[in-house]
Parts: sequence; C-alpha cells; structure tokens
Amino acid sequence: MTKRGSAAIQHQETIGVSEFKARCLKLLEETRRKGKEWIITKKSEPVARVIPIGRVRGSHRGALKGLATLKGDIIHWSSASSWEASS
Repeated sequence: MTKRGSAAIQHQETIGVSEFKARCLKLLEETRRKGKEWIITKKSEPVARVIPIGRVRGSHRGALKGLATLKGDIIHWSSASSWEASS
C-alpha cells in the first residue's frame, strides 16, 4: 500500500458487472475515500477499470509537441504551389 495525498491506495479488486451494478454507489464512494481500484468483469473477462480521479494521468495537451515540422507559410497557402513527394 502506498500513500498519495490524504488517501491510502489499496490493491485492486475484481468484481462482476452484476454485483458492481447492484453496489455501484457504495463502491464509487469507497474508491473516492480510500483510493480503492476495481476491475469490472463480464463472463470472467475484464471490461473496465474504476480508479480514483486523482490517479488519472496528466493532460494530453502538448503530448505531440516537437513531432511535426512546419515548412513554408501555412497561413497564406496556395494550391498553385508544386507538391513534392517524399521518397
């Protein structure tokens, strides 16, 4: 068990979709308060994971920064320009 913020993060537990549906609000509150994770299964196959919102990974904003290069003027583009194919 590790600490993150004020809530202790516990191991994840597996629960069937029918039981999750019946106990959903209680389980979500337990996730919020205790940091508990749930793997929801349907016919013994994992279909979803419930994790505390504080554990969501960072924003995707800027994730592709630096992967593209601009060539020329992208504001005043002309279709009359010649196109070059990369080899």
